[in-house]
Amino acid sequence: MLIALICTDKKGGLDTRKANRDAHLGYIAETDVVAMAGPLLDEAGEMAGSLVILDVADASAAQSWADNDPYAKAGLFSDVRIQPWKKVIG
Repeated sequence: MLIALICTDKKGGLDTRKANRDAHLGYIAETDVVAMAGPLLDEAGEMAGSLVILDVADASAAQSWADNDPYAKAGLFSDVRIQPWKKVIG
């Protein structure tokens, strides 16, 4: 099942994001459930959140993945939305 994680960084979170980016990317590689991902950008073009599409068994697995993401553990996000997603194009 494809699930979108739509994550918004806390205000002033860019330094936290940069400090934990390598661990986050390592987690993505290690878990092998990310179908696609990338940062959300603010008006200035700076990273301000994340969009991650997971290919997991269910919403519980997505929640577990999100909870163990190094970004989440570092307290980067002000909110995380977990939403089933259907790929139609691409």
